[in-house]
Amino acid sequence: MRKLSIVSVVGARPQFIKAAPVSRALRERHDEILVHSGQHYDYEMSDVFFEQLGIPRPDYNLAVGSGSHARQTGEMMPMLEELFVERAPDLVLVYGDTNTTLAGALAASKIGIPIAHVEAGLRSYNRSMPEEINRVLVDHVSELLFCPTRASLQNLGAEGITSGVHLVGDVMLDTARFFADEDGSRAVLEEYGVRPGEYYLATVHRAGNSDNATRLAAIVDAFARLDKTVLWALHPRTKGNLENFGLVSRVEDSENIVITPPMSYVHTVSLLSDAAVLLTDSGGMQKEAFFFGVPCVTLREETEWVETVESGWNQLAGADTNRIVEAVADATCPTAKPEVYGDGHASEAIVAAVEKHFGLV
Repeated sequence: MRKLSIVSVVGARPQFIKAAPVSRALRERHDEILVHSGQHYDYEMSDVFFEQLGIPRPDYNLAVGSGSHARQTGEMMPMLEELFVERAPDLVLVYGDTNTTLAGALAASKIGIPIAHVEAGLRSYNRSMPEEINRVLVDHVSELLFCPTRASLQNLGAEGITSGVHLVGDVMLDTARFFADEDGSRAVLEEYGVRPGEYYLATVHRAGNSDNATRLAAIVDAFARLDKTVLWALHPRTKGNLENFGLVSRVEDSENIVITPPMSYVHTVSLLSDAAVLLTDSGGMQKEAFFFGVPCVTLREETEWVETVESGWNQLAGADTNRIVEAVADATCPTAKPEVYGDGHASEAIVAAVEKHFGLV
C-alpha cells in the first residue's frame, strides 16, 4: 500500500487528547507530520500531555502563544501555508474547534490541499461562541468530515453537507479507554485530602465565563455554597481573571474550594472517575464524565453534546449561582448509559476512511 503524507495540526489540550489515538493508528501505516501551533504552551497545558499520552514530539512548533482570536489565527496561517507548500502533504488533519483548527483549515483550503476534520458536525447554535464560528467554517471547507455522533451527522445534513461525511465515533473515548486503568488516582486524592465520591471536580476556561466578571463571580459563589470540597483545576486565563476581577479573596475565604494547577490527562481522568459530580464549561470533559459514569453540571446555557443531557447524565446550569447549586443537589446517576459515542475504535475507522478516500483499499 502507498504511504500517505498527512500533516496533523494541533495546539490545545483537547486536541492533544484527540490526536493521541489517531496518531498511533496513522503511524502504523502512513507518514504523519505533527505540527503544534503553540496555542497552549505551558508545561501543564501542553508538554505533559505529549509525555503521558505517548504523542510523538512535534515536527514543528509555531510558538504563537496567547493573544486575541484574530491575532492567533492570523499569525498561524502564513506559517502553516509555508509549511504546507514545503511538505506538500496528501491531507491536512485538524481537530475540534479552536483557532488552531480554523487556521489549519483555511491555510490548507487556500492552496488546494484536502482537509479532514475530526469531530465534525458539532453545533451549539450559539454564534457568540468563537468555537461555534470555527467549527462551522471548518466543516464547510473540509473534504473528509469525521462525526462522533448521529446528531453531528444530522447537523451536517441540515447544512447540505453530505459528501465525505463519516460516522466514526468519538476519538476521546478511544483515549479514555486506553488510559482508564492507569494507576495513581489514590495518590492524587491523598495529595488534596479528599476521598472517592466525597468531592466535586471543577474546571472553567471558556471566555464567556472566565472573561466575564459577573459570570465568574456567580460561579465562585456557587462553588463556595456546595456541600463537598470542590477541587478546581484552574486554567491560567481564569486564574488571571480571578485576580483582575478582585475575586481571589472570595475563593480564599471559602472553606470548601481547593485550587489546583492544570492537571495532566492521567490525573484528570483519575480525579474525574472518583468525583461525585463534575462542574465544567468544557465540551470534552462533559463527555469524559459520561464515559466514566459521573454526573455533570455544565456551566453553560447550551451544549454540543446533547446526548449527555438527553440521557440524564448532564444538566445545563449556566453561570447562575442558584441553578448551579440546585443542579448539583439534583445530580444522579441514571440507570441507563446509551452507547452514543461509538465502540472506542474511532481512530481505526478514521484511518480506514482516509485510505478508502484515496483509493488505497
